[in-house]
Amino acid sequence: MGALSELAGPRRAALRGALGLLIAARATASQAEATLGRLIESPARPLPPVEFLDAQGVAKGFADFLGHGLVVNFWATWCAPCVAEMPSLDRAQAALAGQDIRVLALSSDRGGRPAVEKFYTDRGIAGLGLWLDPRGAAGRALGVRGLPTTLIIDRTGAERARLEGAAEWDTPAMLAAIRRLAGPLAPAEGKA
Repeated sequence: MGALSELAGPRRAALRGALGLLIAARATASQAEATLGRLIESPARPLPPVEFLDAQGVAKGFADFLGHGLVVNFWATWCAPCVAEMPSLDRAQAALAGQDIRVLALSSDRGGRPAVEKFYTDRGIAGLGLWLDPRGAAGRALGVRGLPTTLIIDRTGAERARLEGAAEWDTPAMLAAIRRLAGPLAPAEGKA
């Protein structure tokens, strides 16, 4: 910092600003690496049959999504870490849609669809579908110990990774890990 004191005021301020940006970028990269380090990968693990509800109240299960990669997030509107990560899940959905990977944010809110719709509207969440696990049965069947918890499910319907706690799901490193864990996209019909 001794060299900084010899520079003229505006140049010193600009240099300090650039140094601050560099430090902030390094901290952000370190946070992304730490989050990725909490993603616990496992050998492909078959999932038990579970049911959850779509926006119309129709029961669905993971078998309905075979062939698609999934990022399944268990959350609730009253869970502060869940609320904090929802915008990154929304951005991740937009980034992954072209690779046929879907984010299923399964809300355990007892207020059901109205509570989740209001939350999405108030926070500008536009890309995530509305999925409900109102009694937490799907979460319990999958061994979810707390909210938020996120599972990465490959195209064969097997769990490949799990992360407990909030994360930044839209970082380049996390998106690359999700793509890798979901598995390759099946070739389009009629193409070799």
